[in-house]
Amino acid sequence: MGTLLDLPLDEVLCGDSLEVLRRLPPASVHAIFADPPYNLQLKGTLRRPDDSLVDGVDDEWDRFADLPTYDAFTRAWLTECRRVLRRDGTIWVMGAYHNVFRLGAALQDMGFWILNDVIWRKANPMPNFRGRRFTNAHETLVWAARDPASKYRFNYQAMKTLNDDTQMRSDWYIPLCTGHERLRDAAGDKLHPTQKPEALLHRVILASTNAGEIILDPFLGTGTTAAVARRMGRRFIGIERDPGYAAAARARIAAVVPLPESAALALPSKREQPRLAFGVLVERGLVPPGSRLSDRQRRWSAEVGVDGTLRCGTATGSIHSVGAAVQEAPSCNGWTFWHVETSGGGLRVLDAYREEALAAQA
Repeated sequence: MGTLLDLPLDEVLCGDSLEVLRRLPPASVHAIFADPPYNLQLKGTLRRPDDSLVDGVDDEWDRFADLPTYDAFTRAWLTECRRVLRRDGTIWVMGAYHNVFRLGAALQDMGFWILNDVIWRKANPMPNFRGRRFTNAHETLVWAARDPASKYRFNYQAMKTLNDDTQMRSDWYIPLCTGHERLRDAAGDKLHPTQKPEALLHRVILASTNAGEIILDPFLGTGTTAAVARRMGRRFIGIERDPGYAAAARARIAAVVPLPESAALALPSKREQPRLAFGVLVERGLVPPGSRLSDRQRRWSAEVGVDGTLRCGTATGSIHSVGAAVQEAPSCNGWTFWHVETSGGGLRVLDAYREEALAAQA
């Protein structure tokens, strides 16, 4: 058992999620991923008249007597999750068309601040055999901060890098869990009907945590969240009521080799990096007064003043305001827009000088 904040770190706790959650200290985890019961077994929602399964799921614990019972259960576990979530933490709640709208309404009613709804597009969805509905080819993840004032973590740059240096969108095209990743019982059948792909949890964990931070999964199943968290250098707490699933999760997690710390750190976003004023470069002589700056295409040329201001025609001000003014744009990142005219006649982006200055004072 881990000792940080008296938390059972890196453990799979077998028991009822509500009972276990109530034993955890408040404001103790950085992120939560919850894939709760889908509420499939209400009358008419799980089985067809011929007794075949609607969505390939037949799990006794998904049974609820009626919608008020399911809603009460949802609000009870979300209440405990909000209590144990740090003030600046975030929660991911996953659902399908059976329950995701009820989950979203509960999150909003309880004061969570919804950041995104992410669509997991399944590359290989289960077909709709009877042809009475569209093939159910996606599930929804609702990502929310604990409250509107939360200064939540979003590893923007890491997600952009993961996506070939393009902004990550809110529709994720990821295959179902198959092959060697799918856990099976002694008879070769799927051990868990809704085991999630590790690629999905990799993206969730990368987006909202950093190395060493704690992610909680109150419905752990066969341990996907915990296994991926361990591999990525995060701490985890998993709760699972089914002893068979819990045992499978423990065995799966034990086989995971964690990444070295250097590989587990997410690339920091620009907002997380140390700040440095352009004037510091001027006073240190890295970009001395009188230097000429221009954009990459050399459409505009500006002169650096002794106080770090730029002068370009009638525009005067900071590297950001002058960059915006010459482009007639609402804003501009002057660090990447302006380039220094080097002695050899070339251009060097201003941000490179800032990186050198930051490295020198580290």
